[in-house]
Amino acid sequence: MPAGTTEERGAHDQHSGHGRDREDEREPAPTRIPEGSGTTGEAAGEGSVYRQEDDYDRGMPYDPSAFPPFAVTVDLVVLTVRRHALCALAVRRGEPPFQGRWALPGGFVRADEDLTQAAARELAEETGLCAHDPSAPAQDNGAHLEQLATYGDPERDPRMRVVSVAHLALAPDLPAPRAGGDASNARWAPVGELLQQGGYGRDEEPVAPLAFDHARILADGVERARSKIEYSSLATAFCPPEFTVGELRRVYEAVWGVALDPRNFHRKVTGTPGFLVPTGGTTTRQGGRPAQLFRAGGATLLNPPMLRPEV
Repeated sequence: MPAGTTEERGAHDQHSGHGRDREDEREPAPTRIPEGSGTTGEAAGEGSVYRQEDDYDRGMPYDPSAFPPFAVTVDLVVLTVRRHALCALAVRRGEPPFQGRWALPGGFVRADEDLTQAAARELAEETGLCAHDPSAPAQDNGAHLEQLATYGDPERDPRMRVVSVAHLALAPDLPAPRAGGDASNARWAPVGELLQQGGYGRDEEPVAPLAFDHARILADGVERARSKIEYSSLATAFCPPEFTVGELRRVYEAVWGVALDPRNFHRKVTGTPGFLVPTGGTTTRQGGRPAQLFRAGGATLLNPPMLRPEV
């Protein structure tokens, strides 16, 4: 059969895919990118970019009532070492729910702030401290602030659905706090006392469980601190800008709840590269002979780590 006949062209078209029927020759429908996916790209044909505004123009407005209402709060686990004990900031609630119960400080996130800004604002309002970058030089009124975890049990707040993004703050020994907002009182309390499920505290005052799920949040914050000081320089956040090895050791002892051998501890912390930097000064504020002063070095991770003793 001569080349180029109708039968040959038909066989060639069938093999190459050009012999589709009219149904197959139709252009494929443009791909729609789901609203809220945050994806841009070709959606309605070559060169066409999907915009969320297009859906609004087509009479598809966003309806907030179609979703369950909920609020977002920030709760703070503020830890410090006072009288050689690990303490947390607690506020007594002056309003329902849980009126009269102790709770962690915190509040609702405002419409014009992100989570970090809300946590820093609450920290400043409750303690007068300013959150600072851990890599920045230490400051007298600075505190380490980091996000801890998110808590969203549907029943955690009796008022409405409330999701809390908890933050952990660490600071040197602080003065007595002042109550503010909806709190009727505020105090530094040993974490062991706050985590009791009822009973009596050190001053024989009846102790009720912390409000909401704050006992769980506090326990998580304490464990985060205990774990991180093993492998990071986080323990120095509990110290003033200049401190002695003995003061740093008492931080570890308070956070871990164990006694450490002074000589072994001194050898470990001064032998860990980048952990401590001598200032050249000395102090007698702890009594006894003048002790050498140090400041936090540039290391953020400790190698080898300071392993927590088994209790």
